[in-house]
Amino acid sequence: MFNDRAAIHVQAGKGGDGGLSFRREKYVPKGGPDGGDGGDGGDVVLLADPSLRDLSSLRRRRLVKAQRGENGRSARKHGARGADVEVHVPVGTQVFTDGDLIADLAHPDARLVIARGGRGGRGNARFVSSTRQVPRFAEVGLPGDERDAELHLKLLADAALVGLPNAGKSSLLTRISNARPKVADYPFTTLEPVLGTVEAPDGRQLVVADVPGLIEGASEGVGLGHEFLAHLERARTLVHVIDGTRDADDDWRTIDAELGAYGMGLDVRPQIVVLNKIDLDPDPSFTIDDPRVIAVFRLSCATGAGVQEFTNDLFRLVPEPAPIDHAEDELVDFLVYRPVPRTRPWQLLRIHGGFRVVGQPPSEPELERALRAAGARKGARIEIGEEELELA
Repeated sequence: MFNDRAAIHVQAGKGGDGGLSFRREKYVPKGGPDGGDGGDGGDVVLLADPSLRDLSSLRRRRLVKAQRGENGRSARKHGARGADVEVHVPVGTQVFTDGDLIADLAHPDARLVIARGGRGGRGNARFVSSTRQVPRFAEVGLPGDERDAELHLKLLADAALVGLPNAGKSSLLTRISNARPKVADYPFTTLEPVLGTVEAPDGRQLVVADVPGLIEGASEGVGLGHEFLAHLERARTLVHVIDGTRDADDDWRTIDAELGAYGMGLDVRPQIVVLNKIDLDPDPSFTIDDPRVIAVFRLSCATGAGVQEFTNDLFRLVPEPAPIDHAEDELVDFLVYRPVPRTRPWQLLRIHGGFRVVGQPPSEPELERALRAAGARKGARIEIGEEELELA
């Protein structure tokens, strides 16, 4: 089953806690503080993988969690950084949080740090000063970013086959590519998009998408119209497949009206018109005069007549993709979103017997989350300014 939507919950790793320890060696009974710093938590990273075709692997993986950083230890030993988690997604995946598009992974190897790990806490050795020789507290590591994300896949294809149901799109894709979609003599045989690779003798390749047949009202969401039309947005050329035994002009207008109503540039995209089934009607009529129609082919997917000519010309008619310029002083045409680690006006310190909040106290939910992440249990002593509380 083709999956172009997935919802995941990402949780970056918590930073490790700073060490709270004192040097204890033979003949050094009163050594100074030697707690090391905690390691930063791991990030959650999305990576555009050209080998993937859909989001089916994430349908069974709703929680993505990175590793927490290690705690600081005695002898000023710092904790190790938590391991990152890389989630591979297909090229063309869009990432939404809170309904807003934050990244469009439109090119191979595009990366998105969707959740950044928390900063590790400082050990008590870092708090030594001229007025504080023996700090009996250490900083607790910060929680990592945590959020829900929706992933939407929009297929990346050089050309996309569009048309009414049963026009012969799947049969054409079978003839010209390595794809093997289901083919039958009844409408709506194709229920999900299919990608096929077309190869030229010189080694050039084209990716062609077979999108399920559109019906009148698709642009308004009739059937699965919106979902299917979304997969046409990134195709550089539309191949309009028409049943040559029907009124080709009328069928073309029907689908063209849906493309125009949907928008997103589909109404100005170059079109190649394919009049199929010339084995049943040898000379189908097509009288549309439109500058977007750059070529008209008459062929038969059943017998193969005219298919090779169409395939050869497809490489000439479909434009080469625009080169990707990654110059440092220019913006690339996809977003790479990296959440900035939150800086907060307070610190959570671990002390003997509990915790201490230094600075402007946070909201109760934020403080409780930080305390739970630090391992605080019910009844733990919490110092906030002059107040002393117990964790409920």
